[in-house]
Amino acid sequence: MINIVLFGPPGAGKGTQADMLKEKYGLNHISTGEVIRDEIRRGTPRGLAVKEVIESGKLASDEMVLGIIGEYMASHADCKGNIFDGFPRTTRQAEEFDKMLSSRSETVNVMVSLDVPDEELVKRLKLRAEYSGRADDADEKVIRNRIAVYKEQTAVVADYYARQEKYVAIDGLGTIEEVFSRLCAVIDRYI
Repeated sequence: MINIVLFGPPGAGKGTQADMLKEKYGLNHISTGEVIRDEIRRGTPRGLAVKEVIESGKLASDEMVLGIIGEYMASHADCKGNIFDGFPRTTRQAEEFDKMLSSRSETVNVMVSLDVPDEELVKRLKLRAEYSGRADDADEKVIRNRIAVYKEQTAVVADYYARQEKYVAIDGLGTIEEVFSRLCAVIDRYI
């Protein structure tokens, strides 16, 4: 089974690219953000608790996210492979995720990062707010805070996978198809 971590700041295009990778390679797309938003939409206690955190531009706790991922993987155990979109977001999550995968005789094969400049991220997220209705995409102050939190807490996860020689960065600018082509060039080395 192949496990791919698709990495990058909010607005880098991870969800769009993960959907395309899922279609091309037949992999399971695990979007932490979508799973959490589903919890919010359903009004579950977990969803209500995390809603406030997300709307302030912060990240859900490691324990909550690891629990969500563990449950989701258990319910999709017979897939060909996984694309993890938006996870892991902290070094602790990455370490605990490695333990979780190891207990299943699996590993992260590669982390591919979509590199996109901050101003382009702000532009993309504000545009996304127009059609998604997501409150965390509409406010530039919240967007910039999310980017700052990403740089402070999440970007260091790349170092964790780089030390394992599993980190590859690609240019996240260009058309969706151009970025997808760059991603496929990396993924094809592991499939």
